[in-house]
Amino acid sequence: MRLSDFDYYLPEELIAQHPAEKREESRLLVLHKETGAIEHRHFYDLPEYLHPGDVLVRNNSRVIPARLKGLKEETGAWVELLILKREGDICECLCGNAKVIKKGTRISFGDLLQAECLEVREEGIRIFKMIYQGIFLEVLEQLGSMPLPPYIHEELKDPARYQTTYARIDGSAACPTAGLHFTPELDQKLREMGVEIREVTLHVGLGTFRPVKTDVIEEHHMHSEFYHMDQETADALNRAKKEGRRIIAVGTTSTRTLETIMGLYGEFRACEGDTSIFIYPPYTFKAIDAQITNFHLPKSTLIMMIAALCGREMILHTYEEAVKERYRFFSFGDSMFIDNE
Repeated sequence: MRLSDFDYYLPEELIAQHPAEKREESRLLVLHKETGAIEHRHFYDLPEYLHPGDVLVRNNSRVIPARLKGLKEETGAWVELLILKREGDICECLCGNAKVIKKGTRISFGDLLQAECLEVREEGIRIFKMIYQGIFLEVLEQLGSMPLPPYIHEELKDPARYQTTYARIDGSAACPTAGLHFTPELDQKLREMGVEIREVTLHVGLGTFRPVKTDVIEEHHMHSEFYHMDQETADALNRAKKEGRRIIAVGTTSTRTLETIMGLYGEFRACEGDTSIFIYPPYTFKAIDAQITNFHLPKSTLIMMIAALCGREMILHTYEEAVKERYRFFSFGDSMFIDNE
């Protein structure tokens, strides 16, 4: 398939620059994929489309202040790093001025933090050893900034609005934004009506937000991202599958985690690892039945995934309707429920 197969027209003014005043008051487009019917609602109406026994699976990864600006010690040149992955003191980073960073290059972020380049990789990726005093995440909280997407030009007044209310595992370089619309009050309402809410972890990195640069999409290289599922969640999801209950993924990152595990083992298991799964049409979903998601960038791997779920023509028509109805797009935008009914 061609990259142009997943393009659509989007007026720039529909790219949301700030979150909705209240999370649950975002608009909700409901797409019934069996018929193609579309409904225009609000996120607080979501319970009307869920049933007792449904299982919502959400990504509990928390965004870290992963963007760092420092000085190359040899020349004093400014360098920007985006931390993608971390194992102890070793970080994989995307570099804004990668050509000036060679093996052995040292970058200073002030007295609290320095970084030494250990390895040069392709596509602007470098491996750094972080040199610091104290606890790394506390240092990062002081020196780093929230890695908002480049299409957001307004300052984020409240950093908590780029976190889900249930985020608890530090590690993402971008927010799993489909979950931004949930509130503790809505969660409680869903649980009271018999909906199970389960969590997985996928630390969002390049695999999610890297643009597709190849004309033939099958040639696109997906970067890997760390995922984790615990035993309690695996057991709950296996029971739901056995009993014919729906598994509804909140976001593309949850979908990638669930489809990766089911693809590897034919069932859900307590496990962790790195996934570079790339889902595009045609694809037979093995784990999920429906999905809650935001509106995604043209030509992105994310719109390819939801096109695989409900068909390319259907999703492009739905996006056309969303544009006509003036939905807000991308990270701080409105929401969509792709219902399997």
